[in-house]
Amino acid sequence: MLAAVLVVAGADLAQLLIWPAGPPCQQTLVPAYFYPGPGWSRAIKSRPPPRIMILDVTSSGAGTAPDRNYQAEVRRARAAGITVMGYTNTSYAARPAAAVEADVRHYRSWYGVTDIFLDEVSSGSGGIAYYRRLAGYVHASNPGSLVMLNPGTYPDRRYMSIGDIVLVFENSYASYLRLHVPRWVRAYPAARFAQAIYATPRTQLARAITLSQRRHAGYVYVTGRTGVNPYGALPSYWPAEDAAIAAHCA
Repeated sequence: MLAAVLVVAGADLAQLLIWPAGPPCQQTLVPAYFYPGPGWSRAIKSRPPPRIMILDVTSSGAGTAPDRNYQAEVRRARAAGITVMGYTNTSYAARPAAAVEADVRHYRSWYGVTDIFLDEVSSGSGGIAYYRRLAGYVHASNPGSLVMLNPGTYPDRRYMSIGDIVLVFENSYASYLRLHVPRWVRAYPAARFAQAIYATPRTQLARAITLSQRRHAGYVYVTGRTGVNPYGALPSYWPAEDAAIAAHCA
């Protein structure tokens, strides 16, 4: 632990020393990019339930008006102890920051959701100021809230001082087998990292989870689904996945 701390410099050191410890072991993350119904109910009733579910109302943000069905599901999820994060797309820093900030306000006022998932996040240095502004807005508007960044790859290390959680892999299982994890990752708690692995055959589920644990992912989601939206439903092997992650935690 001491060696890991010593390699972190400047602002990174401060972040590491004050950051909440997070969950003591790996947890499930569910991108719930599907309308309220059986999928939401199945996830909420899981034992244990997911640690995080991402609320995607319009595939862009919170939309222009509240949806009563989503409101009901969010209440049920939170009652089950699930952290619900509001989805908002940043289009790799091209979407106006004011539009993202409006999503943040709408998620809070319409759904009581104050934790935010920023999608399509840049990974290079050019987007740092933009994302620092957005994360600062979320934290100032909702003290104690979480911000998850999704560059889908390991970004410029400075993003670790911006996001509370960074989704550092979002791709197929075949690509996951070739993943290279930067050495600096071990300087942070696993709870700072998430991974989403799609197109994963059922026969490779256990291996995918084991690899994600070895690769220091505090949150993980594995699915066999593919296509434009591999998160349009829970994977067919969801109970086995949930049980496997819970067993490791136990």
